[in-house]
Amino acid sequence: MDKIYSQQKWKAKVSTKLEKARPDQIWPLFGDFFGLHKWFPGLPTCYGVHGVNGEPGCIRRCSGFGLKRPQEINGDHSTLSWSEEKLVSIDHDRMSLTYEMVDSNIGFNCYVSTVEVVPAAEGAAAAVEWWISLDPVAGWKLEDLVEMYQVGMQLMVGKMEDAVLRVV
Repeated sequence: MDKIYSQQKWKAKVSTKLEKARPDQIWPLFGDFFGLHKWFPGLPTCYGVHGVNGEPGCIRRCSGFGLKRPQEINGDHSTLSWSEEKLVSIDHDRMSLTYEMVDSNIGFNCYVSTVEVVPAAEGAAAAVEWWISLDPVAGWKLEDLVEMYQVGMQLMVGKMEDAVLRVV
């Protein structure tokens, strides 16, 4: 579990080691850009609203309870959190994709994220890395956001590994 952060423009990285599956088994699950709800905890809905799934320029709409808007932290849970995210680039050889949030009701501005499945290297296990960059969010602390991403990443990768092992 690796965490790095910066405060001016919020930038952070979380990572989780692959313990049961190989990078080439996990990567296709990330390539299904419209299928994030299958893996990410607290995200019951994710579907395409524009373009072809997995091709740059496509847009997905995600909604659920994973990220709480500042007013929800204070008790207003009346509105489902949602975001629309555009796939900016995808590189199957590097097992990497970058997307940006184009609209949301969770208060994230200038949000860009990169997910990369990293093969094992000398002395290091294979891992999934998730880099995020966004403007600071009123009512939030970067450390709290990073912790939520770390927990979400660990649960998501565990679910992915279990799924690919069931098929093998």
